Amino acid sequence: MSDDTELLSVRVAELYYEENKTQDEIGALLGITRWKAGRLLAQAREKGIVRIQIVHPRARRLGLERALRERFGLVEAVVVPVADGDDAQSRVAQAAADHLAALRPVPRILGISWGRTLQDVAGHLSDGWASGVRVVQINGGVSLNRRPGTAASTAATIAHKAAGEAILLPSPAILERPETKRAIEADRTVAAVMSLAAQASAYLFSAGVADASSVHVGSGYLTADDVAELVRKGAVGDVVGRYIEADGNIVDPALDERTLGLGLNALRSARTAIFVVAGQAKHDIARAVVTSGLCTVLVTDEATAQALLEENR
Repeated sequence: MSDDTELLSVRVAELYYEENKTQDEIGALLGITRWKAGRLLAQAREKGIVRIQIVHPRARRLGLERALRERFGLVEAVVVPVADGDDAQSRVAQAAADHLAALRPVPRILGISWGRTLQDVAGHLSDGWASGVRVVQINGGVSLNRRPGTAASTAATIAHKAAGEAILLPSPAILERPETKRAIEADRTVAAVMSLAAQASAYLFSAGVADASSVHVGSGYLTADDVAELVRKGAVGDVVGRYIEADGNIVDPALDERTLGLGLNALRSARTAIFVVAGQAKHDIARAVVTSGLCTVLVTDEATAQALLEENR
């Protein structure tokens, strides 16, 4: 593009975007055809003279979404921008709620995990997002201390807003002994919940970081020292209560033997497994989930999406 053409493109862009002139009006003002005005506008965008930014709170980054789908073989990716000062988790939770409400066909059985992210998604869902959905808890979540747990309330909120039914898993996430876990799994009520969870047409889950802020520490399942030991063994975080390495494999088989809930292979074989994750602290666990095939849909923030793509070039 010559200097004269570039300056003309700048002038056309100013008139179009700042003065709200039509292409016909610009042509008349500058003595060019409307077709040339349109061509100069297109060149201005191609050369970076004009940059269009969509700033609506529910805007998405379609280029990053396409790159994630292509790189990791995802069925769908939802990426939202997060401005300085914004709450990344809240923005991503809203995007996940929007995606869930738009799913077609509507999942008749929705399997969900629990934690702060999923609780946020439940809060962002609108009343009537669906009708008659059975929401089943896929991993144990009964708190072992006096702090209120989020598992039951998350499932109940999502089901209530869909005029559906919440089916809870009445068990802690991690038991003290493998034989205790096996006994609980053999209970008729628990077995029925797990059977229903295995039949879910879609799964909605997040992941936890491997540090003292983990909900497993807050709920009394593990101590901060326990989590530090898992990190020493290679843990990058947990998915539906199961701590994994960077390659997506279980980091501590003995601990996994005491963990009650749906296994990771159920997520890997699912047609629709929606992974919701936000924030720099979760970049490592996000990478492990995406690269090991644990999800078919990723809902995340722009910074996390860029980190995933840059790391896996």
